[in-house]
Amino acid sequence: MDVAQRLALIKENLAEILNPEVIEAALAEGRSPKIYWGTATTGRPHCGYFVPALKIAQLLAAGCDVKVLLADIHGFLDNLKAPIELVEHRVVYYRLTISAILESVGVSTEKLQFVLGSSYQKSPEYVMDLYKLSSLVSEHDAKKAGAEVVKQTDNAPLSGLLYPLLQCLDEEYLDVDAQFGGLDQRKLFTAAKEWLPRVGYKQRAHLLNAMVPGLQGAKMSSSDEDSKIDLLDTPEAVTKKIRKAEASPRVVEGNGVLAFCEFVLLPAAALKGKAEFRVERERDGLEPLVYTNIKQMQEDYANDTLTPQLLKPAVAKALIELMAPIQAAYQASTEWQEITLKAYPPATKKKEKKVKDKGSRYPGGAPKDAQAPN
Repeated sequence: MDVAQRLALIKENLAEILNPEVIEAALAEGRSPKIYWGTATTGRPHCGYFVPALKIAQLLAAGCDVKVLLADIHGFLDNLKAPIELVEHRVVYYRLTISAILESVGVSTEKLQFVLGSSYQKSPEYVMDLYKLSSLVSEHDAKKAGAEVVKQTDNAPLSGLLYPLLQCLDEEYLDVDAQFGGLDQRKLFTAAKEWLPRVGYKQRAHLLNAMVPGLQGAKMSSSDEDSKIDLLDTPEAVTKKIRKAEASPRVVEGNGVLAFCEFVLLPAAALKGKAEFRVERERDGLEPLVYTNIKQMQEDYANDTLTPQLLKPAVAKALIELMAPIQAAYQASTEWQEITLKAYPPATKKKEKKVKDKGSRYPGGAPKDAQAPN
């Protein structure tokens, strides 16, 4: 690919790019742009992780050097979402899962570098920079920067204010040209542009993915079972969740099922070498609808040519096929199976304390024949 093609692939499906000239300069110099994506190792990765993973696949295809930050300390700082005793196991689970997602669409992970946050975030240099930055950033600004990323609660722990500062410093310590993340991190990215020069470091570019609606319209979340599909869900469970997903006829905006086609299924098909999405209409005796771009799908959906009744089974089928290599890799990996139980141990049910029936023959007990007073 030439420079223009590489840049087009880097920009594809992004909602916004801050400081794009940083990326353009790297390409003009004939070198590979260095980009990182970070994920706090908290809840189990679900199908929503296909969105950043497929963008990472495109960045790799465009010749970028990509690092994945497994942010173990971030997960701990964010209102203790990741208990410290489970963090080590969850890091391994995330690494295996993200690698499997990329490999499921035929992307080699040889050039992908995984970096553990705690491998450098406890160094004297990093800690000193954190102290410096914390003396220059106000409580108000730190809270504002992390508003859509860090869990907000009444009387929240101080760790939530440190989280945005760490994420800004990561850009310098990972030695990258750009950071990639969701549109929900925009306030944090703009803060990084402002804060890093205060401690003598340069601004980076920021690549922002659109926020993809979950199955119930809101953001896909690990903590909301109805909004997500686990990567290890059975075909029956996938079909059932897609069938129950919110997808009003003719309504394109906020349609999680249609958005999944745009940001996951079509890009995944393109990476596999055949950029198309098929919707079977055999039951109606009609030829299948074949789409190569999301605009045509959206137009047909708005016109009711593509109905929810046609779309949902097609999405379920495509997703089951996409997840099949991931599930096969899981079944073939004893390490992955063992680490799953350690990282996300099954919840233990508390035994209910039985109230012993002492009957009426104890001091103070009412006689059996006692009647209620008038």
